[in-house]
Amino acid sequence: MLDHVIKGATVVDGTGTPARTADVGVRDGRIAVVGRIDEEARTSEDATGLVLAPGFVDPHTHYDAQLFWDPYATPSLNHGVTTVAAGNCGFTLAPLNASRPDDADYTRRMMSKVEGMSLVALEEGAPWTWSSFGEYLDALDGRIAVNAGFMVGHCALRRHVMGAEAVGGQPSAEQLDAMLRLLHDAMDAGAWGFSTTQSSTHSDGDGKPVASRHALPAELLALSKAVGEHEGTQIEAIVAGCLDQFSDAEIDLLAEMSATAGRPLNWNVLTIDSAVPERVPRQLLASEQARKAGGRVVALTMPILTPMNMSLGTFCALNLIPGWGPVLALPVPERIEKLRDPDVQAELIRHSQAKEVGVFRRLTNFGRYVIGDTYSEANRGLSGRVVEDIAAERGQTPFGALVEICAADSLRTVLWPMPTDNDPASWAMRAEAWQHEDVLLGGSDAGAHLDRMCGAPYTTRFIGDCLRGRKLTSLEHAVKMLTDDPARLFGLRERGRIEEGFHADLVLFDPERIAAGPATLVHDLPGDSPRLDAKAIGIRAVWVNGVEAIRDDVVSGAVPGRVLRSGRDTRTVSTR
Repeated sequence: MLDHVIKGATVVDGTGTPARTADVGVRDGRIAVVGRIDEEARTSEDATGLVLAPGFVDPHTHYDAQLFWDPYATPSLNHGVTTVAAGNCGFTLAPLNASRPDDADYTRRMMSKVEGMSLVALEEGAPWTWSSFGEYLDALDGRIAVNAGFMVGHCALRRHVMGAEAVGGQPSAEQLDAMLRLLHDAMDAGAWGFSTTQSSTHSDGDGKPVASRHALPAELLALSKAVGEHEGTQIEAIVAGCLDQFSDAEIDLLAEMSATAGRPLNWNVLTIDSAVPERVPRQLLASEQARKAGGRVVALTMPILTPMNMSLGTFCALNLIPGWGPVLALPVPERIEKLRDPDVQAELIRHSQAKEVGVFRRLTNFGRYVIGDTYSEANRGLSGRVVEDIAAERGQTPFGALVEICAADSLRTVLWPMPTDNDPASWAMRAEAWQHEDVLLGGSDAGAHLDRMCGAPYTTRFIGDCLRGRKLTSLEHAVKMLTDDPARLFGLRERGRIEEGFHADLVLFDPERIAAGPATLVHDLPGDSPRLDAKAIGIRAVWVNGVEAIRDDVVSGAVPGRVLRSGRDTRTVSTR
């Protein structure tokens, strides 16, 4: 007897082949039958007119902490994501050195600063009872509703071995050996591999460059070599050039890390903008060079424009523009005084146009900002208005008008920068990039930057756009890019397709309605901390390992997800 049958669905199986009408039967957590089903089942449903696809795989998340207080990884699961890759960018909650209890506090403050997670939620929502990476994975096993795999972060390895000297120091030969042993232990326990960052945007809770940014190439290559000694592993790496264009040295480093490991290396995020046409070919040079060296470097890129809110009162992307940080770090009264100074405004605008600003330059067209929530009588009626229009009415520069609006709210005003790369030429470039063998959809950062952006719904927004919007690719190809492609990159065993014998990770949706609602601020984190959320539209149901986890955007209460461990749940994807 089958456990459940989905009858008459339009099956898009993840392989890219044309959709077909079929019944799908599930037994013991796996897809038992695809075709016409007459066998009895405990439950069944009519899916006529609905699309049944494999569960989506998100290759870049930061759910490392959230899964403890939210086993459903919302809103990703709501939007059809059944498998998440976490432990990215060199940041993980384990291993922790048991002889230094303060390391947990350092890690929480680092995650709060660098990944925009609520410090209160980190303190109250996770148990922090582990030391080894294996103990961390064990703490999640059996209590999550999504499948989750985790890289082990370089910063945690360095901190565990070197303590405070991890920031600014170089490991001795003995310390490097200790890091390698920790990495081997983590992968023996099921870590998917190794993640690291050398991005200039990543600073810890003390405002200092995070530990991995101090690593020299020899250290990175030694750790990469260790990855290649384990089955089903990967590398994920971030360098400064990920934000705009790689340097020659960065291209060499990424290619050599992958070739040394004999494993794929992925990075994020490839930003595509017709105003910078040279960026994509430059970034994909890393992939070309890696293939010549015997490696594979894969760029993640988002198929939607992710809305991002900002504020002059809190740490945001503007803080990362050279020359802006010192002003935006001042106490609020002094910050307002400085921001109102015409000379300071001119200097900030000058800094914002410098070449080294890179991809953040797209955030410096202040006339295109839309005013969000306001808090003062002086700003009544401004919500939803474009700064450029307000500035014209007031006879001010756009940045001057924006500063006055924010100052009236003691800098609490919510700001929504409108994307500069929403033109037809940019979308045509994206559609072309998606065809490249070393470009993969992803980079949601789900679980991070919680009150600033909401990338998790990229799956439903993208499919809705393919069906009813720009229609830049077919439904079958869109589903393949969200399911089988990332599953193959990570070597997931029997996931990513609707195929007999595969795990029954499934999403059933209405093709006429599938979409994502607007991002809204909710206070549902531990400590009543805020985050952005977006409702899933048109998702009828989501199954994880054959168990219904979501029905009509409501979680079922079941926790059928698995901690996916390298070797057992992933096979080696060799680059040679």
